[in-house]
Amino acid sequence: MPRRMSRELKTLSVLALSLALNGCIGFGGIGPKGTMLAPNALATDEAIQSAAQDANWPKAQWWNAYGDPQLNDWISMAVQGSPTMAMAAARVRQAKAMAGVAESEESVQVTGGSTMKRHRWPSDQLYGPGDLDKATTWDNEASLGFSYSLDLWGMDSNTTEKAVDMAHMTAAEARQAQLELQNNVIRAYIQLSLHYAQLDIIESTLHQQEQILELAQKRLDGGIGTYFEVSQAQAPLPEIHRKIDAQEEEIALTRNQLSALAGKGPGEGARLKRPTLVLGAALKLPSNLPAELLGQRPDVVASRWEVAAQARGIDVAHAGFYPNVNLMASLGFVATGGGALEFLTAKKLTYNVGPAISLPIFDGGRLRSELGVASSGYDMAVAKYNQTLVNALKGISDQLIKRESMDKQQVFAHESVEAAQKTYDIAMVAYQRGLTDYLNVLNAQTLLFQQQQVQQVVEAARLSAHAELVTALGGGLGAGNDVPKADRYAPDKPPAIMTMFSR
Repeated sequence: MPRRMSRELKTLSVLALSLALNGCIGFGGIGPKGTMLAPNALATDEAIQSAAQDANWPKAQWWNAYGDPQLNDWISMAVQGSPTMAMAAARVRQAKAMAGVAESEESVQVTGGSTMKRHRWPSDQLYGPGDLDKATTWDNEASLGFSYSLDLWGMDSNTTEKAVDMAHMTAAEARQAQLELQNNVIRAYIQLSLHYAQLDIIESTLHQQEQILELAQKRLDGGIGTYFEVSQAQAPLPEIHRKIDAQEEEIALTRNQLSALAGKGPGEGARLKRPTLVLGAALKLPSNLPAELLGQRPDVVASRWEVAAQARGIDVAHAGFYPNVNLMASLGFVATGGGALEFLTAKKLTYNVGPAISLPIFDGGRLRSELGVASSGYDMAVAKYNQTLVNALKGISDQLIKRESMDKQQVFAHESVEAAQKTYDIAMVAYQRGLTDYLNVLNAQTLLFQQQQVQQVVEAARLSAHAELVTALGGGLGAGNDVPKADRYAPDKPPAIMTMFSR
């Protein structure tokens, strides 16, 4: 038999033996069980279906719709200076670096080392060292080691892909953190605007109450009023002053909140001026729902990348069951005795080269447990994605319902204020002419300010509903431009030849 054919038969024999031995550790019965929900498979309600008639996405700086330059500046300040965003950016850099570490394992590894030491040899009549008896010599070496993994089953490449997917996931989570920060700033800013509006109402209450007191005093001085009417007009004043102080406290606390969100000290918030929020046309939604609708949410995108990463983790666990082959080589100089640098001469050169084969035989269940961990991690990622999808649709539907309701409530609140204002004006004229008593004026005034407060609360809720809806749509951050390909959501099937030996 020719020597070349003999070598090939030996190689095949080694491979066959490896596969047979590998059969001692099988992964049969272990695998993922989770199934990702298709966005279009989820039933949508009338609110979402009605919204599909419009066709616009939120813009990147969607808060410009409020028409308040101070809000624009404050959001920019928050995104640039918030510790939350700094932490998110650091996590993205860390994830990219970890992906680089994983990718480096796919390259040729070269290591070098050298030792130079003086060696005192002992005197040993039984074992030697013979000619070196009681001698002191140089015992030096220098070497370069080379290794390269053939990665026959994709362990290294899948480890790299998993790390890259995790980096994408971290980037999506950073966009989610940015979106939440912008939303929190806008919500706090709307509350600041509401506090100012409520302060206006309370101060108007104080002004009108002082007018009523002045009128009651004039009526008393003119002989047509009573001390009781004057006392009634004086009684509400301390409580109104208390409400003014409480509202000013809320304004100061909200300024502090905005300062903290922007990563600034309280002094920065003290410079905030009164908001000038308005809201023009209602937000229009994309025409293709719900798949397009959900695809722009950073939390949905992050969950997709996590599923893709966990799928690669299963591939890595599968590869652990198979034989691994690395190419190894070393080049070096070794010498005992002679001069300090004599070991670097050509006659002291040594080298070796060849494959290094490792294969699992018995491991006490470690590989099966690792595959179980990877499969469970995939199932958890799928369940998290499905839950994120369900919550996303719920959130969008909730905000659409709120938006429609707030638009209607705004009309009703405006009509209530107009009616209450008319009632108060009539009562005030009647009181001035002596046609009614102070109690009717007080009741009309109380109703007016109550309706004005309701109107301000409704308007603030309408502004907040707009912000929540844009946030639910992904805030114009374009997260849907960075999503895994469809074939990355499931683990690869193990090679057929290996599956036979792993049952």
